[in-house]
Amino acid sequence: MTKPRTQASPWWTPEVHADRRPFLLGRNAIQAAVRGHFASLDFIEVDTATLQISPGNEAHLHAFATQAIGHDGKAQPLYLHTSPEFACKKLLAAGEPRIACFAHVYRNRERGPLHHPEFTMLEWYRAKESYEQLMADCADLLALAASTTGTRQFAYRGGVCDPFATPERLSVADAFQRYAGIDLLASVSTGGETDRNHLADELRRTGMRVAEDDTWADLFSRVIVEKVEPHLGFDRPTLLDRYPVAEAALARPCPDDPRVAERFELYACGVELANAFGELTDAREQRRRFELEMLEKARIYGETYPLDEDFLEALSIMPQASGAALGFDRLVMLATGAQRIEQVLWAPVAEPQE
Repeated sequence: MTKPRTQASPWWTPEVHADRRPFLLGRNAIQAAVRGHFASLDFIEVDTATLQISPGNEAHLHAFATQAIGHDGKAQPLYLHTSPEFACKKLLAAGEPRIACFAHVYRNRERGPLHHPEFTMLEWYRAKESYEQLMADCADLLALAASTTGTRQFAYRGGVCDPFATPERLSVADAFQRYAGIDLLASVSTGGETDRNHLADELRRTGMRVAEDDTWADLFSRVIVEKVEPHLGFDRPTLLDRYPVAEAALARPCPDDPRVAERFELYACGVELANAFGELTDAREQRRRFELEMLEKARIYGETYPLDEDFLEALSIMPQASGAALGFDRLVMLATGAQRIEQVLWAPVAEPQE
């Protein structure tokens, strides 16, 4: 007796593919338009290697590990990259002035309507140009994706956004004040050090949950997720700008306020689409940040990733630059009306069966 099928039909069945095909053709059209757009601005498209010595050094990014076996049988640990960022910055150090990259990237422990273990990142970098230019780039890409698919409005989970509207530029500190009633920068010193207890008191005052083992970063993330992000990118896109330096990752401090960094994220319909930096080129400071992130990763997850010494060396000759990473699949979702990321991936990774 044949056991009845209880699982949803896989993506390769003709009826499911027929439903997905309009989204996939929209994806191809948007990708072609984006390539043409960057080419018209004298960007060179680069193709970076997926296998890397280090997959990235942020505490909450999780990589896929593998190894290369030499002729002598010895194994070299390698990782599938979580971003082409390190390789792209090495190319900036090599002398490329404007580069763009469509890269398949890999992130473990992530799966959901907006997350997939393998997805496409669009990254682009401008040597000797400010990160404000990236804000204009982001607005242009939203409008380009919408015009390519013929949509006048992005919509996702009941929220709408005009992709042709001028984005709102909102600092993280102003967002904390507006949506949570919290003075964020009162917990950040001029040297960038954070005061966990001060921020904890602010959360308690506003009725938010605080656990004894919460770090300042935990509390910061809780406010972002619970109070700030649900309000971003509705009616018009939002550029959430000037992150505290403790959350700067690979971004340089702002020249007018050392407590915050030249980092912004782009939102539409409450969906985070892009993360952009005025790039840090101080190798010593970058090493310090990476080491702190790996200490935190070890504390929480019991593992660490190696540092890419090649990358840190390249920073010493990399010019001042700005760069952005945009989740291309998410942009396609909003421009085509798809509700799950699998709808815009030609061949999604199968989910494990229980």
